[in-house]
Amino acid sequence: MSEGVAVQELAECVEAEVVGNADTLISRVAALGDAGPDAIGFCTNANYLDALRATQAGAVLIRREHLEACPTTALVVDDPYYAYAAVAARLYPAERPALGVHPTAVLADDVVLGDDVVIGPHVVLEAGVQVGDRCQIGPGCHIGAQTRLGEDTQLLGRVTVGTHCEVGKRVIMHPGVVVGADGFGFAKGPGDAGWRKVPQLGRVVLGDEVDLGANTTVDRGAIGDTVLENGVKLDNQVHIGHNVRVGARTIIAGNTVVAGSTTIGCDCMIGGSTAITGHISLADEVMLMGMTGVTGTIDEPGAYASPLPAQPISKWRRNTVRFTQLDGLFRRVKKLESRQGEGEGE
Repeated sequence: MSEGVAVQELAECVEAEVVGNADTLISRVAALGDAGPDAIGFCTNANYLDALRATQAGAVLIRREHLEACPTTALVVDDPYYAYAAVAARLYPAERPALGVHPTAVLADDVVLGDDVVIGPHVVLEAGVQVGDRCQIGPGCHIGAQTRLGEDTQLLGRVTVGTHCEVGKRVIMHPGVVVGADGFGFAKGPGDAGWRKVPQLGRVVLGDEVDLGANTTVDRGAIGDTVLENGVKLDNQVHIGHNVRVGARTIIAGNTVVAGSTTIGCDCMIGGSTAITGHISLADEVMLMGMTGVTGTIDEPGAYASPLPAQPISKWRRNTVRFTQLDGLFRRVKKLESRQGEGEGE
């Protein structure tokens, strides 16, 4: 945590207008109700105006329309939460481990390391791996042969990256991430011959500034590549199937699964526990509410949802039975409509 940064300096890093004392020193971030004179908070909307009026914070990030309710120094911005992310990063800079290769790490003879890298304990780098400048590879990570990591990429611990993968710059992989596992490909044989594994020959290609949450898996392509474009963010325990393409700046919340060969557009927002079937596409700027099931292509941007709300189990059972009766009800209604039409024609 910082010992104290002047409000003016924080304002410059988020292009904010200062209203109040620009020399106030800020050393921490805090919620409006918990903040003291050394803290900065933020107010995102009118629901928090009472907390804003009562805050003891040394400074607050706010929109211009909330300025009259602010009793302390204000940093006026268009999007307080977006600005808060930059301010918090400035006040709490990440600690960088000691540079160099830990003695327990195992590196193939032809591994290429950039400048100022960190290779942690029990890391394994196979033949032909290339690690860009200032990369950090945490404890227990395993990087397969011929894989390349771009500059400033971080593998935080117990991360596995398979062979021949391409990882962009400033990528973050949280603990337990697996990139480049085999896609789920099996061919059914005749009779009792069982399933034959289909070789997964593609790669995973990650663009710049991709962020992969803990225990997330991105499968390699069956023939072509699985691609996550620049700025994609995946939450914990997301599963991306083989040959999926995720467009730039799309964000996907936890426990979501995307089946193989699906294309997701740019700037999409996908809620948690969503299931997306394979071999379809989603347009740019599609928003899926949590627990949505997507079984067909979505051609138009906008918000979509499909889950049923929770209800008493007795009601759910009745509705489930009625759902199975819909086809018969539909046929009876069509028959009645047909008879009514015949009667009107006489």
